[in-house]
Amino acid sequence: MKNYQKALKHTVNILAAVLFGAVAFVFIAYGLAYKSLPFIDRHFMLLLSLSLGVTSALILVYLIFYILDKKAVYRLILCVLIFLCIAGAVFFAICATGIIKKITSIEALRDYISEFGNMAVFLFILFSFLQVIILPVPGSVTVAAGVALFGPLKCSIFSFIGITLGSIVAFAIGRVVGEKAVRWIVGEETLKKWLQKLKGKDYLILSIMFLLPLFPDDVLCFVAGLSSMTWTYFIVMIVITRVTSILATSYSVGLIPLTTWWGIMIWLIIGALVVAAFWVVCKYSDKIDGFIKNKLKIKR
Repeated sequence: MKNYQKALKHTVNILAAVLFGAVAFVFIAYGLAYKSLPFIDRHFMLLLSLSLGVTSALILVYLIFYILDKKAVYRLILCVLIFLCIAGAVFFAICATGIIKKITSIEALRDYISEFGNMAVFLFILFSFLQVIILPVPGSVTVAAGVALFGPLKCSIFSFIGITLGSIVAFAIGRVVGEKAVRWIVGEETLKKWLQKLKGKDYLILSIMFLLPLFPDDVLCFVAGLSSMTWTYFIVMIVITRVTSILATSYSVGLIPLTTWWGIMIWLIIGALVVAAFWVVCKYSDKIDGFIKNKLKIKR
C-alpha cells in the first residue's frame, strides 16, 4: 500500500510539472500567434521555438532533480513553471484583446486611454494599479502618459491612488501567499534564518530601495511582504516614497530635458544628491533605523 501511494505521489508530481509547462507553452504560443507587435511578427518562429525550448528544458531539469531528490531545486523549478503558466495567460490575454499594441509607448498609451472619455481617469488608475501587479510597463511610462493627459498635479494624484493600492496588494500577496511558497521551496528553518539576518535592517534597506531610483520597487513590494516589516510601517513608508517618486517624475517630465546643457547639469546634481543621501543613510543607518522605529513604536 505504501509503495502504491509513493508511486502515485511521484506520478502526480511529474504530471503536474509537465502539465504546467505544457499549459504555459500553449498560452505563449497562442499569444505569439496574434503577432501583435512587429518584433513578434518578424521573429515568430524563433520566439515560438525559444518558448518550446525553455519550457521543455525546465521540465527536463525538473525531472532530473526530482530523480536526484533535490527538493529545493525541483520545487523552485515547479514554481517557475507555475509562474510561466500565469505569465503566459496574461500575455495571451493582452495579445487577444489588443492591449499590448496600446502600451508600447507613452503616446500609444495616452491615445488608448483618451479614447474612453470620462472613464479615462478610472482606466488610468487601473493601469497604474496593474502596472505594479502584472503589467510589464515601467512606472515612468504610465506617469509620463498621465502628465500628457491630465497635467502633473492630477496625474500625481491618480498615479498615487493606483500605484499605492497596487503596492499594498503586492505586499499582502507577499505576506499571505509568498511566505508559504518560499517556506515550501527552501524549508522553514532556512527561511527563518534569512529573515533573522535581515531583522533590524530590513526596514531601512527596503525603504532606501523604494526611495532611490533604479531599484525594482514594484518587485520589492512582494519582497517586503516576506520581511519583518509591519503593515503600519509599510503603509507609511510606501505613502512617503510613492508621493516623492511620483511627484518627482510628474514634474520633471518635459521640464528637465536631456538635450540641453542645463538639463544635463540638473540631472547630474540630482544624481549627486541621491548618492550623497545614500552615503548619509548608510553612515548613520543604526541611528536612523532606531529613530524610525521609535517614532512608529516598532519593537527592535
